[in-house]
This record gives sequence, C-alpha cells and structure tokens, in this order.
Amino acid sequence: MDVTSTAAASASGGGRWYTGMSADNIKGLVLALSSSLFIGASFIIKKKGLKKAASSGVRAGVGGYSYLYEPLWWVGMITMIVGEVANFAAYAFAPAILVTPLGALSIIISAVLAHVMLREKLHIFGILGCALCVVGSTTIVLHAPPEREIESVTEVWDLATEPAFMCYAAVVIAIAAILVYRFVPLYGQTHVMVYIGVCSLVGSISVMSVKALGIALKLTFSGTNQLIYPQTWAFSLVVISCIITQMNYLNKALDTFNTAVVSPIYYTMFTSLTILASVIMFKGTK
Repeated sequence: MDVTSTAAASASGGGRWYTGMSADNIKGLVLALSSSLFIGASFIIKKKGLKKAASSGVRAGVGGYSYLYEPLWWVGMITMIVGEVANFAAYAFAPAILVTPLGALSIIISAVLAHVMLREKLHIFGILGCALCVVGSTTIVLHAPPEREIESVTEVWDLATEPAFMCYAAVVIAIAAILVYRFVPLYGQTHVMVYIGVCSLVGSISVMSVKALGIALKLTFSGTNQLIYPQTWAFSLVVISCIITQMNYLNKALDTFNTAVVSPIYYTMFTSLTILASVIMFKGTK
C-alpha cells in the first residue's frame, strides 16, 4: 500500500469516529473542553486567594471563611462558575459518561499552573498520573455508548426515582454524612481523601441533577416548556445544595493540601462515581 492509500485509510478511520458522533455530542465535547480550561485555571486562582486570605484571617482548612472577603478568591470563583456553566451546557447536549471524563484536561492545566505559579513540585509519579488520566479519559470518550433520548424532565425524574438509583443516592448520602460528622473533625487536616471524598460523593449526585436541569432548559428553549413541572425545581434545589457542599469542602481541601494533589484525586474519584451514577440512572452501558 502506498503513502497516499495509507493516508486515505487513516482519514477514513478518523472520519468514521467523527461522523459517528451526533451534532449534539460534538457541541457537548467542545463545551466540556472549554469548561476544563476555565476550571483548571480556577483551582490555581482560588488557591492563591485562599493563601492570601489565610495571612490575615482564619484559614478555610480549619473552618474559617475569611476568603469570602478576598477579591482574588472571587476571581477564581467567577472563573469556575464560567467553567461550570459551560459544563452545565455540555450535559444538555452529550451523555454524562462522555462529558465528565473530559475533565482530565483541567488536571493538566492545574498541575502545570501549580508548578509555575504556586511553586508546587510535580514529581514523576504526578506526571505519570496525569498521563494515565488523559489516556483513560480518551478511551472512555472514544467508546462512550449512545444515550437514550429524553423527551421531558418527568422522564428524568422517573429514572431518578427508580429503586436502583434511589439506593445509590441513599448510600452516597449516608457515606457523605459519616465523613462530615465523624471523619472530617478527626482526619480532615491530615488525610486528603476525607475532604475529597465528600466532594466526589455529593458531586456524583449533583451531576445527575445538572444533567436533568440541562435537559429541562434545552427542551424549554426548543419550545417545550419544562419550567411548569415541579420536578424541574426539585432538581434545581438538589443542584444548589450539592454545589454549596462541594464548594465548602473543596475550599478546605485546597487550603490544606497542594493543588497538584487535590486536583487529580478529586478528578479521579469524581469521574469514577459520576460514571457509576450515570450507568445506574441512565443505563449508560446499554
């Protein structure tokens, strides 16, 4: 086979993957990548804000909230909000099992920026871990199964109230409560997995609610009003509650531990639990 034939075959193979993705999935892919850029940078900006606030007040890691008066922390927060809005939109267009793994890019960004701006050392195992995250995420994205079509928010509610997902949610809430009331006071300052565990567990529930809310807004903007359903507002309350909890414990983790440690661990746990929740709720492996 000559060079021209080989190139054509390669292009054909790449084209098959590209055309195999729907237009909505491609939109979700672009939004998810944009989200990772903003979120990766926000980790560093917030970390710098937390360090600055700690120099003149009570540290977030020990229960302080002086960072709320620090402008730099708010810059990081706004950057994260922009990223989360893009992420929110991505979930409306593409399956959670496709969108969530793309957060691997935010690890690379935060790890590099932490090394450059925060002088946090990234050792060989950290580099290897980042590389594995990217390889794993790429594999998941390339083999992500199609997601079932959702026609109303009530359909998502029916999926969320099935026994399997209700059982998952109950287990997640129970474990998160045990971590908060039992382990955080004892081990929060010494074991990064405690704070990250709370963030990741609660985050897996929030992603499913964000997915539901994103679908509701997408359908509403396309002419099928979903705001009249109480389920839409119930999902909104869940999203708000989960995000407040995540932000609180993520701030504690960032204030206590290196960003280069927090970001990859959070990503790995959060992604794994989100994929599990997606498989249970949306039957993502079918």
